[in-house]
Amino acid sequence: MFSSHENLAGRVAVITGGSGVLCSEMARQLAVQGVKVAILNRTEEKGKDVAEEIQAQGGEAIAVAADVLDRGSLERAKDRILEAYGQIDILINGAGGNHPDAITDTEIHDGEAQGKSFFDLQEDGFSRVFASNFTGSFLASQVFGKELLKRDAPVILNISSMSAFSPMTKVPAYSAAKSAINNFTMWMAVHFAEQNLRVNAIAPGFFLTAQNKDLLTKPDGSLTPRSEKIMASTPMKRFGKPVDLVGTMLWLLDEEYSQFVTGVTVPVDGGFLAYSGV
Repeated sequence: MFSSHENLAGRVAVITGGSGVLCSEMARQLAVQGVKVAILNRTEEKGKDVAEEIQAQGGEAIAVAADVLDRGSLERAKDRILEAYGQIDILINGAGGNHPDAITDTEIHDGEAQGKSFFDLQEDGFSRVFASNFTGSFLASQVFGKELLKRDAPVILNISSMSAFSPMTKVPAYSAAKSAINNFTMWMAVHFAEQNLRVNAIAPGFFLTAQNKDLLTKPDGSLTPRSEKIMASTPMKRFGKPVDLVGTMLWLLDEEYSQFVTGVTVPVDGGFLAYSGV
């Protein structure tokens, strides 16, 4: 159980991609702190299970349909959240992910190799992945940011990745978008500093999620060759658990703990970023 953050009680958090493995854990833990949570996904049904779980534990949460690449959809979601809760204090930009259309089959170019090469990637697939990770965060920050500026201690928390610092093989669009998230986090932090809107990011290391499970584990649960490389480069020798992100999230959201912290991206990675390989 995490320590109580009384400052957060009564605040309202909007979490895009809120039904995902990582963001749903954030939603649950915020609700424990007394935060009212709006869980946004492209379809409302995806967030209902998380919202109902929070409600069953005595917390407050609603599921709201919103496409982060559709400004009108985000505006409608904002109106619904304001109708339900009257304010917005926190935005967590968690929507994103990857897609096979933006992934190469090989790690290193080999003209003789079979499968999808860098030259086979289609523009629409690349653009879709980049947009879902970066442009969606930009649009959500615009739409909800105006409400955040009305509050006393507003916060935006972006979700970055290890691939922002050192791009992973096979995923060029995802890597480029997460690198852009780091830069955008710093830009917004400076832009809104005098209005007391703090903007930070968390960069998770390697966590098993619904999207990457087949890439990182075999059907029998053993590690794939890619996972074996990850374990060799992670000093703690394990995948992250969703709860591992919560302490950093609470620190960055509670101004009593981090009121002079803005524009940073915090790795939560078991030492992956620190390890040189030797």
